[in-house]
Order: sequence, then structure tokens, then C-alpha cells
Amino acid sequence: MPDKNSIFKNFNFPEGELLLVNKPYNWTSFDVVGKIRNSMKPLKLKVGHAGTLDPLATGLLIVCTGKLTKQIDTFQAEEKEYTGTMVLGATTPSYDLETIVDQTFSLDGITENQIKANCQAFLGAIDQFPPAHSAIKINGERLYEKARRGEEVERQSRKVTISEFEITRIALPEIDFRVVCSKGTYIRSLVHDFGAALNNGAFLSKLTRTRSGGFKLENAYEVMELVNHIRSQKTEIAPAG
Repeated sequence: MPDKNSIFKNFNFPEGELLLVNKPYNWTSFDVVGKIRNSMKPLKLKVGHAGTLDPLATGLLIVCTGKLTKQIDTFQAEEKEYTGTMVLGATTPSYDLETIVDQTFSLDGITENQIKANCQAFLGAIDQFPPAHSAIKINGERLYEKARRGEEVERQSRKVTISEFEITRIALPEIDFRVVCSKGTYIRSLVHDFGAALNNGAFLSKLTRTRSGGFKLENAYEVMELVNHIRSQKTEIAPAG
């Protein structure tokens, strides 16, 4: 597994490198890929990521270069781990902070025991609907584009697996949690459904991917740290001619 002491040694981007990156807040996953690809110029190489993170999420993004991009589907299929914070007592159309609160609920009568016990209902294989504000395409157009125009969209449910779901802090209205889940799980939808199961509402206010398969966030580099190193090592990664 790459780590901070070895990731920069013996770069061979055309043959394929797996780079662990901490995606910054408010960056898209494509922003990260583009920044790394541009840092490799004049080399023209395939660069891709294994598993999209929403712009408002942070954490581990696996970036592959060259021939290793052929294995992106394999890396993307791996189990994921996240930590995050939800806000109980309100909902938003996007299920996160991208949109403003559209409904509020009283927290009277909701206990810590109820909150913790509620996790059990989501363990195992569950049916989940993607958020209306998501990047899934229907008839060639992404759902969030339709949602931003106020259009109603029929969403298809999907089977996902929640292996672990635990509450790590309760300071209402905030609740911190940790989730281990399968590929394709929308944590925003999990949080929305969590609130509904309490006859209440909830939206996601913070999310970090901490693990993907056997790769961990603690071994990832900050984007500009990686980009600056790549730029400084161009003579080493340039193809022989």
C-alpha cells in the first residue's frame, strides 16, 4: 500500500500509479483529477478517480494514472468507510448543505437510546433511493440539473449494504456517526432515511471518506502537496526520447 514515505519514489505514470489524495472541501472529484493531470504536462496521460465524492465531502480519493486506469472499476467496487455529522430536526432538498432547510421538526421526546437503536434498522442489505440532487444520469441528463430546475424526477431504488453504522457523538441537533458500506451507497440518503425512521428529519452537514478497500486517508496527500512534488520531479517522470 502506498504511504507518505514511498508514494513519490520511482514514479512511472505511463505504466500506472495509484495516488491517494485528500479531496478538499468544495472541490469536485474531477477538479482533483484535472489538477493532477495538468501537473504532468507535457505528458498526455489518462488520469481517473475510483469513486466520486460530493463537492461538500472531503477525504480519500483514489487517483489512477496510465495503464492503471483500467483497474479503476476494481478499486471503485471496494468497501468504503465514512465519518460524518448529521443535523436532526430538519431536512433540505439535497439532503445536505447544498440547499437551504425546507422543513423543520421538534426534537422533543427523542432520546439517545432511540437514536442509537435506530442504526440497527439500516444494517445489512437495504433499498436506497439516490438524492434528487445527485450526479446519476437519466436520459442523458444528471438528476441535479433537473432538480435545480424544479422538475420532478422518478428515481430508481438500488440495493446497497451497510456493514457498520454507529453513533459516535450526540449533541442535538448534531449527531456524529461512522459508516462502513458498499459501493454506490449515498450517505446523504442514509441520513435522510435515518431521520424519517425517527418520524423526524435529518440532513448531512459534514462527511469524510476515511477508507476505500485497504487504502486509508491517513496515507493520503493534500492535493497541492502532491501537485508541487510532481512538478518538481518532471525530469524524473519525463519519457525517454
